[in-house]
Amino acid sequence: MTLRLSFLLALLLPLGAVAATPAAPVEGTDYHVIENGTPLAPLGGKIEVVEIFGYWCHHCADFQPKVEAWKGKLPKDVRFTYLPLPNGESDPFARAFFASQAAGTLARTHDATYLAIHTQETLPKNPTMDEIAGYYGQLGVDGAKIRGLMESPAVVAKLKPAREFALRSGLEGTPTLVINGKYRVDAGSHEERLRIAGELIARERAAAKSHR
Repeated sequence: MTLRLSFLLALLLPLGAVAATPAAPVEGTDYHVIENGTPLAPLGGKIEVVEIFGYWCHHCADFQPKVEAWKGKLPKDVRFTYLPLPNGESDPFARAFFASQAAGTLARTHDATYLAIHTQETLPKNPTMDEIAGYYGQLGVDGAKIRGLMESPAVVAKLKPAREFALRSGLEGTPTLVINGKYRVDAGSHEERLRIAGELIARERAAAKSHR
C-alpha cells in the first residue's frame, strides 16, 4: 500500500509542477504592444527597460523596493532607466530627479524622496523646488547645487522628451514599465509586472539572436 501511494505521488508531482508554471503573457491583458514604438535611448544593442514613475504616486512608492531589487539582478545586456512623468516644464519633482541625476546623487535622493512623501511626510506631494532642494540638503547632498541644476537648460531640456515618451507609450498610469519601446506593462500586481517584463525581455533577446 505504501509503495502504491508513493508511486501515485511520484506521478502527481510533475503534474503539480506543470500546473504551477506561470502562463505566458497575454497581449492586451498582461501587456500592450506600442504602435511604432521606439526605445527612449538605444545603446549598443542593449535591451531597454524604462520605469515611468511619479514621486507623488503611492503605487510607485510601493513598487520602488521591488523594482530596485529586480533591476539589480538583470543581465548585462539589459539597461534599466528610471523616467519621471513631468507635469509640464515647471514640475518640481521631475526637475529634482534630473538635477540629482546630473549631480550623480540619485543613490541618495531617489528612495529617500519616496520615503519623505509617503512615509515620513516631510515633503508635500506638491512641493516647491526650494523645499525639495532643502530636503536634499538634509540628505548630505549640496542643496544649492541641486537647486541651480533644477533651473539649468540641460535639466529643463529633459522634461519635454520624457513626457513625450510617456505619452507615445500610451501611458495610462504609474508605475509603468516599457520594454525596448515596444511593450507596455502596467497591469497586475507589482510582482506580476516584473515577471511579465522578464518574459518580454527574454522575447526581445531571442528576437535579436534570430536576426544575427
